Order: sequence, then C-alpha cells, then structure tokens
Amino acid sequence: MATFVLVPGGWHGSWAFEAVVPLLERAGHTVHPLTLTGLHPHDDPATIATANLDTHTDDVLRLLERAHLDDVTLVGHSYGGMVITAAADRAGGRVSRLVYLDACVPRDGDSCWSLMNEGYRQSFVTGAATTGYAVQPPWRPDGDPRRRPHPLAALLQTVRLTGAHADVPRREFVHCSGWEDRTPFADQRTRLLADPAWTVHDLPTAHNAMREAPQAVAALLLDGADGPGEDDAVAGTHGAAPPPARRAEHRTAR
Repeated sequence: MATFVLVPGGWHGSWAFEAVVPLLERAGHTVHPLTLTGLHPHDDPATIATANLDTHTDDVLRLLERAHLDDVTLVGHSYGGMVITAAADRAGGRVSRLVYLDACVPRDGDSCWSLMNEGYRQSFVTGAATTGYAVQPPWRPDGDPRRRPHPLAALLQTVRLTGAHADVPRREFVHCSGWEDRTPFADQRTRLLADPAWTVHDLPTAHNAMREAPQAVAALLLDGADGPGEDDAVAGTHGAAPPPARRAEHRTAR
C-alpha cells in the first residue's frame, strides 16, 4: 500500500482534498492531507507574518519524522509544488514519488513569485495591501469560504535545492488544460515534456482539479500505487471511475 501526503496550494487547507482522500483510503492507502502553518483558522497574525517556504517545508518534514513515514508519495497543488520540492530535497530518501497537480516545479533559486504570470503577481500585491504580510484570497464567485490569507513571505521566498530531489525515482506533472487563457504553467509543461525524467499528464479541468474532478485525480494517483483493485475501489465509492488521465506522448520507463 502507498502513503500519500497531500499539500494544498495557496489560501487552502487540508479540506481542499476532502473529495479525494476517501477514494484513496477506500483503496487501502494511507493519506495525510496537510494544512500548512499560517493557514489554520486559529493561526494568529504573528504566525502568518513569520511563516515562509522553509516553515512549510518543515511542516512536511515533521510529519514524515513524527509518523515514521517512508516510501512516500508527495502531492502538491499549485504553490504546494514549491513545498514538496523543498521537502523531497531534504527528506533523506524518504520520498519515492512526486506528483505536481497543476503546480510549481521550481529549480534552485526559483520562487512562487518568479514562476507565476503577471496576473498572479498582481493578485499577490493587491491581496497583501491591507496587512503587508498576508495575501487575501482572490475574489471568485465560486471561491470556497474556508480559504485563508496566505503568508506573503512563503510566496516570495526562493527555494534552495541541493539536487537531491532529482533522485526521486518517479516524478509527474499534471497539467490542467481547462484554463489555458490564465494558466501560468504552460511553459513549465513544455519544459517537462522535453525532460525524459518526467511523465506529464493532462486533465481537461480548471485549476482546482481535486474539487472539479476528484475521481480523475484519485485514479491518476492510484495508477501504479501498490496493491490490487485500486480503480475498482474508486468506482465502488462514487460510481464508475473515469478513464485514466490522458498521458502526454512522452512517457518515461517506470
């Protein structure tokens, strides 16, 4: 059985994966959805003001240590890609698979800020105007009311990588193609398609695929996970499972 650690994107908490978690657990896997420091409802202004990318990386590493987790699949959505990359780089070989769910895939010296497009950067500036340290969630008609202000420092801090994250044997990028007019990840998809160390999947959803298409996200995560019958478990929970996410032409050997 596999062990999944699910890291949400900006403004979100563990609840972002609430529709995916039971599908993975029904298939017999262990799942740890995280809420990062500064994103809890009870976190005070001082906690939010001091939280940064290192803080969030430590959130993941403390979980791995506390729960004695090994052979872990780290899943990061959006900003969460920054966190899982840094955590994998420092985890001492405990991570066996990285899944970037429409997420930042940084190289050494990158930040969430540097990887975003101008629209997102402007939303960071505008969202932090009131406090100077916490970025308010951007207004959307379908925005979840549970979203919290995101620590600005976490979005600005550059990641420092030793290169150990590149030793993770299985690395996957999920491109959500249903918001092509706004996505900041199109160039990143092109880069990863050209890299033989990566597998790229496409999902025809908007950015929050785990909410829009939880069955498809679960099926993708279960693809290749240890143990028989995962797809059957997904189908048995919420009706017929969707077909696996479309693979890009470029695939890597497992």
